[in-house]
Amino acid sequence: MERLVIVGPGRLGLALGQALASADAVASLRYHGRRHEPPAHPMFHDGTAEYRYGLEQPEPGTTAVFLAVPDSALPEVAQSLAAFGPAPTTCSVFHCSGVLGTDPLAPLHAAGYSVGTFHPLQALPPSVSAAERLVGTAVSLSGGPEAMAVARRIVGVLHGRSLTVPTSRRPMYHAAAVLASNYVVALVADAARIFRTLGIEDDVAEAALVSLAIGSLENVAELGSERALTGPVVRGDVETVELHLRALERDDATLYAVLGRRALALVRERLPSETVAELDELFGRYA
Repeated sequence: MERLVIVGPGRLGLALGQALASADAVASLRYHGRRHEPPAHPMFHDGTAEYRYGLEQPEPGTTAVFLAVPDSALPEVAQSLAAFGPAPTTCSVFHCSGVLGTDPLAPLHAAGYSVGTFHPLQALPPSVSAAERLVGTAVSLSGGPEAMAVARRIVGVLHGRSLTVPTSRRPMYHAAAVLASNYVVALVADAARIFRTLGIEDDVAEAALVSLAIGSLENVAELGSERALTGPVVRGDVETVELHLRALERDDATLYAVLGRRALALVRERLPSETVAELDELFGRYA
């Protein structure tokens, strides 16, 4: 059973604590935050978690401390926590940044903590249901051997997958995560904007496109990226692609062409060489 301290009762911190508590994996769960009162979350009303204002030294027996705070706050929080004195025996500290390595945790390492990174590869909603999304989620980890062992144990409790990412490569890892998450949202928003220019109402446009995007992602999960791809590029339909590019505003056509080239790279071995050349040339006019 874990004895956990989570600094930062925000979206991720609350979801992580609730997910582990729901899995009966915690003997104690304590949060520290900058507000005098805890957030409005069931854990603080049913006795699952304790809330304390400000930072304190972790109690003896604490197995892990998670710093679920903004990246910009990590150096200050790490320094403040280290100032309380030596680490409890066999206690690890993790930050939850996707892009940073363990450097911000150097003061804590000097105080005797085993340090690491723990970044769930998941988009969490601002609701109690966020904890459910952490079950089965991949988590990128890096750090010292002791911290890695604790992190893998916690990921195992959540039935997730541990992704070992070297600290020097975390910016690349995080950029890939942004492409697969944040920029998918941006693409749906752009498509919805185009739908609106056709007179389709906002809520109808977004709902229709979200359903389409979910279907495509489910196909990726079932078939893999190459086999899941549908549409005019995989069919080698040069005429339709050209009609699309002519119909779009210049900025949208450029985005379409850049992504079209990436889609073409997935399927070029399945198309006649002359079709690949035509599509590549067509995309090159706009990209």
